[in-house]
Amino acid sequence: MFLFLFLQCIGILAQGPAPSPVPPLARASAPAPGPPGPTNVTKILEKAGQCSTFIRLLQTTQEISQITSLLNNSNSITIFVPPDNAFLSMKAGTLNFFNDQQKSELIKFHILPQYFSLSQFQTASNPVQTQAGGTSNREFPINITTNGTSVNITTGIVNASISSTIYIDNQLAIYQVDKVLLPLQFFVPPAPAPAPAPPKPKKKDDSSDSDSASSVSSGAINSPHSLLFFLAVFSFVYVR
Repeated sequence: MFLFLFLQCIGILAQGPAPSPVPPLARASAPAPGPPGPTNVTKILEKAGQCSTFIRLLQTTQEISQITSLLNNSNSITIFVPPDNAFLSMKAGTLNFFNDQQKSELIKFHILPQYFSLSQFQTASNPVQTQAGGTSNREFPINITTNGTSVNITTGIVNASISSTIYIDNQLAIYQVDKVLLPLQFFVPPAPAPAPAPPKPKKKDDSSDSDSASSVSSGAINSPHSLLFFLAVFSFVYVR
């Protein structure tokens, strides 16, 4: 018995201290997410549906690049988007009648260079400037009025209304409108600049005129030819 206990003690001493547990390998930390990129307007419109014509114009005129650049530089904008049926309701051939520059201006005419929520349209100062140009001399202005919850847009050619909100955040607002916004300049040319006033006629110098008349009269009397003619007539009458 004593021998058995002695052998167990020797075995325990031979094993030594129990090894400490191996710590698990530390996992590599995931990289911090970068700043979010600019809002993808094309994907928003594709998700909304029925905007294929407007998307095509954005791409063919390359205005989508301009919109992306504006948003990427922290600019705020508002976009009015007509659905496909609004383009179909236009007079046949109207869109094809526009040249490339006018198509680009047409897209810009649907973009406001500032952010408008629906409530902010109530305090919009008319005429409202668009990305297409200024508001004077029949350039590219629009007028926005509200009636309760409805927002109406007038271009001088069409009267449209906002039918729904497609997307909105603190920088970008996209609204669907029921008609294509046609600018007045495409159909009514700008008013011509006023013609310059004609120059005022110079005032005649009466003294110089009278001097000229007297000199002519005096010259006629003192002329030798006139004197000879006078004597000839006098002699003819006297001889008779």
